[in-house]
Parts: sequence; structure tokens; C-alpha cells
Amino acid sequence: MDSTTKNYHNALVERVRDALSKYPDVEEKVKMGGLSFMRNGKLCVRAQGEDLMIRCEPEMTNKLLTRKGARRYEMRGKPQMKGWLLISPEGTEDEKDFRFWIGITLDFNLKNSSGLCPGV
Repeated sequence: MDSTTKNYHNALVERVRDALSKYPDVEEKVKMGGLSFMRNGKLCVRAQGEDLMIRCEPEMTNKLLTRKGARRYEMRGKPQMKGWLLISPEGTEDEKDFRFWIGITLDFNLKNSSGLCPGV
């Protein structure tokens, strides 16, 4: 699948767009098999298939993994560094849960002013 192939659900994309609509500095980019939402020039959140990919503080990873629908982001079957999570539809179907995850990733985006991935 090349980087221009659509691999995300429109309903999820619309929910993310709505949640980020009050921020003027959000860009959308098709990359890595999903639709990425960039804020302040940094990856903030991605719609990937039916899942929501978020960034979070690395030290929050283990605690957040206990929440419904959360799992470590994987590339080629290998878990990635802490701070990268995929949230299944089960974890975002409730609007309160969806807004929780958007809040987590927005907080991380604002704190991560360097644009670099922590731990790299």
C-alpha cells in the first residue's frame, strides 16, 4: 500500500476534525497508511483504519494501557517506544472516552515543543 492509499474511516476522521476545529494551526496529511493531523508542525493524532493513534507522555503509557481499547502502537509487528498508542473503536465509541484521548494527545503536543520523539 503506498502512502496515498486511503486507510482510515471517514466517521473517525470527521470526529477528529470536529474535535480539533477550534485550533487554527492543524494540517492534515496522508502518511503512513492513515490520515495524520499535525499541530504546531508535529504529529498530534492519526486516523488509522478504525483506530485512533495518539501521542502521550511516555511515563503515562503503562497507566493509559489499562484503559478500554488502548494498546501499544506497533510497526512491523513490534511495539514502538512508549508514548505511542493505538485506541480501538471500543475505546472511542463513547464521546467522553474519545474526548479523553484527544485531550491526552493535545496536552502532549503542546508540551513537546521540540517536535522530537522522546526517547529517540
